[in-house]
Amino acid sequence: MNIYVLMKRTFDTEEKITISGGSINEDGAEFIINPYDEYAIEEAIQVRDANGGEVTVISVGNEEAEKQLRTALAMGADKAVLINTEDDVENGDQFTTAKILAEYLKDKEADLILAGNVAIDGGSGQVGPRVADVLDIPYVTTITKLEINGETVTVTRDVEGDSEVIETSLPLLVTAQQGLNEPRYPSLPGIMKAKKKPLDELELDDLDLDEDDVEAKTKTLEVYLPPQKAAGRVLEGELGDQVKELVNLLHSEAKVV
Repeated sequence: MNIYVLMKRTFDTEEKITISGGSINEDGAEFIINPYDEYAIEEAIQVRDANGGEVTVISVGNEEAEKQLRTALAMGADKAVLINTEDDVENGDQFTTAKILAEYLKDKEADLILAGNVAIDGGSGQVGPRVADVLDIPYVTTITKLEINGETVTVTRDVEGDSEVIETSLPLLVTAQQGLNEPRYPSLPGIMKAKKKPLDELELDDLDLDEDDVEAKTKTLEVYLPPQKAAGRVLEGELGDQVKELVNLLHSEAKVV
């Protein structure tokens, strides 16, 4: 099988976000593979091991993403591709990323494309479905189980606290939800092998794209941190007095009643 994984480099989930000059400060910050993309990588490896084929992990961004791509190779992926947009895209959005990925994938004859359900930094969940739409292939989001039997695929997905089972066919794009699997840690032999696995770097010119083709469809007006939460208040005294005070506070301060 010809399997591709869409991977994003994101802030470490333990990283404290700061704002500098109206944008998120990346200086000294730790970055990781987007956690939902780890489920996608793991599932791709398992599908390859069960059905044969090759796993290629793709990322759009700057050269710093090479570290996360090497981690994906150490997990067991066969190849990696970095589409470096640092010099060509100043302010991209989900349309930008999806357009670039779809342009790369359009002639690759992919059987299965996997992505994370959402990225933990943006959380829009748009890129995977947008890529599938451009490639004109079916897609299923938030999957928790994937079974492939020849060209037939049975998928279980999360829906509002319940599950839905869908039968479809290849080629197919799916986005991975937590619970799909347990991503493996790169082993020492895997890390050593990853150094010799192919990691190709492309630019927009290599895809016959220019800046106008991938111009963002949205504009960020402002970036700011949420207001700091005030400390909680403990009410004291008789229960009846506490209830009266609580109702008064909800009305006068919280303004919810």
